[in-house]
Amino acid sequence: MPGDIVHLESGDKVPADVRLFEVRSLRVEEAALTGESVPVEKSAERADKDAPLGDRNCMGFSGTLVAYGKAKGVVVATGAKTELGKISEMTASEKGMTTPLLRQIAQFGRILTVVIIAAAALTFLFGTFVRGYAWDQIFLAVVGLAVAAIPEGLPAILTITLAIGVQRMAKRKAIIRKLPAVETLGSVSVICSDKTGTLTVGDMTATHVVTSTGTLSVSGTGYDPEGQITRESENGAESEAAEDPVLREIAVGGILCNDSTLRQKDGKWTVEGDPTEGALLAFGRKAGLDRDELEGEWKRRSSVPFESEHKYMASLNESPEGGVRVFLKGAPEIVLQYCSKQRGPDGDEDLDTDKWHEAMDRRAEDGERLLALAVKEVPDDTSDIEHEDVKDGFVLLGLFGLMDPPRDEAVDAVQTCHEAGVEVKMITGDHAKTAFAIGKRLGLDGKGKAVTGAELEAMSDEEMRKAVVETNVFARTSPEHKLRLVKALQAEGRIVAMTGDGVNDAPALKSADVGVAMGVKGTEAAKEAAEVVLADDNFSSIEHAVEEGRQVYDNIRKSILFILPTNGAQAGVVIASVLGGLTLPLTPVQILWVNMITAVTLALSLIFEPAEENLMKRPPRDAGEAIMPAFFLWRIGFVSVLIMCGSLGMFLWKQGLVDDLDQARTAAVNALIAGQIFYLLNSRFMHASSLRFNILFANPKVAYAILFIIGAQILFTYLPLMNLWFGTKPISLMATVPILAVGVIVFFAVELEKAVVRRWFGTN
Repeated sequence: MPGDIVHLESGDKVPADVRLFEVRSLRVEEAALTGESVPVEKSAERADKDAPLGDRNCMGFSGTLVAYGKAKGVVVATGAKTELGKISEMTASEKGMTTPLLRQIAQFGRILTVVIIAAAALTFLFGTFVRGYAWDQIFLAVVGLAVAAIPEGLPAILTITLAIGVQRMAKRKAIIRKLPAVETLGSVSVICSDKTGTLTVGDMTATHVVTSTGTLSVSGTGYDPEGQITRESENGAESEAAEDPVLREIAVGGILCNDSTLRQKDGKWTVEGDPTEGALLAFGRKAGLDRDELEGEWKRRSSVPFESEHKYMASLNESPEGGVRVFLKGAPEIVLQYCSKQRGPDGDEDLDTDKWHEAMDRRAEDGERLLALAVKEVPDDTSDIEHEDVKDGFVLLGLFGLMDPPRDEAVDAVQTCHEAGVEVKMITGDHAKTAFAIGKRLGLDGKGKAVTGAELEAMSDEEMRKAVVETNVFARTSPEHKLRLVKALQAEGRIVAMTGDGVNDAPALKSADVGVAMGVKGTEAAKEAAEVVLADDNFSSIEHAVEEGRQVYDNIRKSILFILPTNGAQAGVVIASVLGGLTLPLTPVQILWVNMITAVTLALSLIFEPAEENLMKRPPRDAGEAIMPAFFLWRIGFVSVLIMCGSLGMFLWKQGLVDDLDQARTAAVNALIAGQIFYLLNSRFMHASSLRFNILFANPKVAYAILFIIGAQILFTYLPLMNLWFGTKPISLMATVPILAVGVIVFFAVELEKAVVRRWFGTN
């Protein structure tokens, strides 16, 4: 209840929003709520009234975890009134977005329904009042027209295509929770990504060490002790640093003045204790030191634990070479005050304070957190140390530059996204300087400085819409800011993917066109709000999912572009026969055979098409783009007329030749199928030429589908039972030659049309 007193210590989960009034070295893990990558130091000092959530250091928030220290506080909010509760209410109020594909299919369905009804009505009226058909004849013709025009297999094709996309994405570490999200990923034009653990490794790493002799670069990421230490020169070249005279001593100090432990579990290195101390232990192993062996040689006599008010830790150790030393590790501005010398290659030197401050500024500009390490000799009989014993007389060994570095694969993935015309925005609760430095390494700094949550708070919706387009890095953001940024991008016509792992990301994840949650470190709230969950918490998996989504959308469009001319040709045959006063060339049951058995089977083979070469070089499609642009309407009409003429011509030719209606209809159906088979080869590439040697084998499913349809048509034509069911009759083998010619003519006519379109309109 509000007013209750809460006692907190290491390992506790904060039960409510608490105003801290007594704090002892308290650090709280708030990543899920604020996005802060390391535990936050708390104090009892009052925060500013308008301070962002991540800067309210006098508060303990419900649901966060105490990483270190102790504290007392008074409860100020519980349940829905806590910051966590406000986020839950905000998430519940968001309805989520309808995906672009669902909107496009709904619009397409409405238009197609109107067109079919209008065509059927006009055909009925014309046949009845102009051609004088009997009611039963015209009714049969209109039923045949409706069956022919409706793409019955299209819903199945869409569902199967999306399901296969789900399977492919799962292999690339993206787990799809909602089927339409497969295609939505392919239409994304902006990815809003959290920083910690998604774009970055998620573990602190010692990336640089500064000594009096220069700067050392440390390779490797996270707590994995694999990596090299090299020396940076003024011209940017690097050389081995194994012989650096100060390197071993600073590595020894980083291990000894340390209360954390590195452990390897299931092939992954993790830290028990403070993340920054874990980074120092990993650095020590990279320097070739074994902690157990080192601690056996350097017996610890005493220590001064880290406390936030002092901002340092000290360790008293016996030296294996004789003597006793105190290692001091802490905030550089504090440690420098206690140093009068610095360790040089030839011994101790006067402390060059200006040089060290320059080095600190340079490393801070790169977004690194700094720790200084110093040492001093004390009398051999010293058995204990207090705060008074670490105030002076130290020799500065150097500075550690630590950060949560970008993933190597994330850098490449961001570059690939940019090439594909997909913008990447980093929205994080971390500090502005750290966020911008990471953004710079990722290639996200091209639009100026980082914009903070405080600056967003002062913006109107119109100003935010401008800022979200012009800026790539947003820092110190709250859940409300993330939600407003997503909505601002959507208001600009962007299709937005939002990634996140914390409770604070849930409202924006739900509001985005597609929410992407982290599967390893993500909270249940984030996973529940998202449509996609990443099994490896890696940004590169999002880029792979975008690629798969584009391929799925391409294959859906290829299937539509294939199946609709089939329906158009059948409908055209019926309409042409009514207009010409002819006997119906195709019966309704024969049309149903073509639609459900042949056309759908052939169309299904297209959903296995591999990605086209320029897939990730194209810009994302416009949010308002129709699933059937004007070019599609032309292609559908052109091919429909081609196949219709081939089928109707075959019917008339065969009827005049043998005067057998069933045999003429059988020839018409086979001509229709031949046109479909050859047009299937055209459809493998919407614009590019299909005149290539591997047209049948690059996608084996196409060859299998064609063989299946040929076999089905042989049964349809020659099997007595099929003749009975579908009103067909066997035709001579010589009659298959003109039927085959229909398909060949369709193929080359479409290839000629493609060539003209490429030549005059520059379409690839």
